Amino acid sequence: MSWASRRRVAYATGVIVFFAVLFGVPLSYWYFTLPETCIDGIQNQDETGVDKGGICPVLDESALQPHASLWARSFRVRDGSYNAAAYIQNPNQNAGVAVAHYRFGLYDAQNILIAEREGSMFIMPGSITPVLESRIDAGNRIVGRTYFEFMEPLKWERMKNNALPLAVTNKEITNTFAAPRLTAIARNSSVAPIADISFVAVIFDPAGNAFAASATTLSRLGADESSEIVFTWPDPFAIQSGRIDIIPLVAPTVVPVAQH
Repeated sequence: MSWASRRRVAYATGVIVFFAVLFGVPLSYWYFTLPETCIDGIQNQDETGVDKGGICPVLDESALQPHASLWARSFRVRDGSYNAAAYIQNPNQNAGVAVAHYRFGLYDAQNILIAEREGSMFIMPGSITPVLESRIDAGNRIVGRTYFEFMEPLKWERMKNNALPLAVTNKEITNTFAAPRLTAIARNSSVAPIADISFVAVIFDPAGNAFAASATTLSRLGADESSEIVFTWPDPFAIQSGRIDIIPLVAPTVVPVAQH
């Protein structure tokens, strides 16, 4: 290499080093002095995944107890019309999902898809969350099997179960051979009112198989207040009823955590 070439290389190297120092030192200082947060794209603090777990509001699903779809079934309401229901069990007391997109698929005895319905729901912490889709049109086909699935990964967060203060008592089913009617009393035992409450009723036969489902709502239930809730079906039950579940549904709220 000639003297002139060495001089050019030295000059270029000097320029590169100058700019590296000029910009690299401030950037390195900025990067290494940034406070650790739950949105920095780095697994730090006490996180168990990138921006998940530890002190972060979004939880690492791998560190939670697994949720489960206990069952999914369809119930004939009228010829060609079905209600589809599923039970989602979440054993995690302080973890829930604000929005979960799902799909019901209804199949005939030959395992051919005859109807489907998509929707969205929340998953309550530490309880069973029922899912109900009403009046699904199956045409002239008979549903033989029902499939339930979530359509995307679930985002688990620290949440409070706002349905815990609600109790349902005095369940009574009448007129089962004509137009069945189920009544019960819902009570709010908390010191604050609860708004936008849904109730899902599922009726099981003596062997524990669900054969009917319905839903109703209350716009508000005051503190230490009770109210009657009513569920109805248009056609008589062909099966003897056994256990009756009435599960209150209230959207859970995210529990705030301190950010570092």
